[in-house]
Amino acid sequence: MSGEHGIILPDMIPVHLTVYFFENRIWGSRYVMDRKRVFLKLSGEALAGSKKTGFDEDTVREVARQVKKSVEAGIQVGIVIGGGNFWRGRTSEAIDRAKADQIGMLATIMNCIYVSEIFRSAGMMTQILTPFECGSMTKLFSKDRANKYFDKGMVVFFAGGIGHPFFSTDTTITLMAIEMDADCILLAKSIDGVYDSDPKSNPSAKKYDRISIQEVIDKQLAVVDLTASIMCMEHKMPMAVFSLNEKDGITNAMQGKINGTIVTAE
Repeated sequence: MSGEHGIILPDMIPVHLTVYFFENRIWGSRYVMDRKRVFLKLSGEALAGSKKTGFDEDTVREVARQVKKSVEAGIQVGIVIGGGNFWRGRTSEAIDRAKADQIGMLATIMNCIYVSEIFRSAGMMTQILTPFECGSMTKLFSKDRANKYFDKGMVVFFAGGIGHPFFSTDTTITLMAIEMDADCILLAKSIDGVYDSDPKSNPSAKKYDRISIQEVIDKQLAVVDLTASIMCMEHKMPMAVFSLNEKDGITNAMQGKINGTIVTAE
């Protein structure tokens, strides 16, 4: 299939569904050509399923099934998980914000330990990296160490945020994806894309199939927080937002078939 300006795209992937990975100098965009390393952000709340807290094992096993397909296809997968199924520090006014954020960091570590073990039971190799020592439960992050694990075919979990308060897991995955030379960030959420307003309160909300990160910032659409958005813009890191509840949503996204919203780095 011929894409815009004669760019050849795989016949099996419609142009309007592709994640923009491979840099094109005419448009400053990225087209699907090579997806060697992808970073996936999972919502802690989504992993809790209908229970809203803790873990829903069926949901996590389904995530594992889909990620395994991508790993077997040769894609290197890095994962960051939010901690909202245990703790949301910004909603607490009773304790110091820095301490609240530290509790949130520990919540992300618990999530990664649990999900990592489910992945292992599904037949994958995994490793968890944190920005601070965590006994024998995790390994201390370094880029060389992470690359070694990726080269061994492991799914690498990046837990504990960046080790400092006031930074969200949105910022964590953006920093890690940029530092680790990822091709893109995939955001698996409870909502199926980016809207111009909250679809829960506005039934007429418009869903974007594609939007630039500059528009996201200008319109304050909160795909990720402002710090992460600006970093994605500066470092040309594309993102895609899709629903974790979509059948084979992760598998589709890993293959470049986005049924949610593509956020370009233009």
